[in-house]
Amino acid sequence: MSVQTKDKEAHQRLNYLYQAAHCVLSQNPENVELARFYCFTQRTIARRLVLRQDPSVKRTLCKKCCSLLIPGVTATARQRRKKGKTPFTVVRCLSCGQTKTLRNNPDYCLWVDRPEAQMQQREQPVTGPPLKKQIKPEEPDGSVSSRSSAAPSRTSKR
Repeated sequence: MSVQTKDKEAHQRLNYLYQAAHCVLSQNPENVELARFYCFTQRTIARRLVLRQDPSVKRTLCKKCCSLLIPGVTATARQRRKKGKTPFTVVRCLSCGQTKTLRNNPDYCLWVDRPEAQMQQREQPVTGPPLKKQIKPEEPDGSVSSRSSAAPSRTSKR
């Protein structure tokens, strides 16, 4: 149970750092370095504790420089379309120039938002074989053998 509280505290810390980065940029758009530091710390903590972040959070962070991608402030967003394909958004970081392409398919649904994913987060029953009570074979003299019935003994010949 301590693992769940540890994860909960870590997620709260990640959420706080993400909100702090947004708050810093909303108050002073020129203070990009502090917001980048908060995002870098957030990513470092998530990696160290092996925690998955929500896709909506990952989409707003630059993978290269850990900058928070806010269109018009730290990033540019452009709508593109190729012939016969669904439109997509290209987000370009103004700090490092890294681009991120996001699909605009209205029918597309993230795996996290699907009902199957919600079923996996619930408590899963054990899918292994049922545990059977192992009966130890009796020796001819009436004593119980020390060998288990599941693992026959091996005799080595050299």
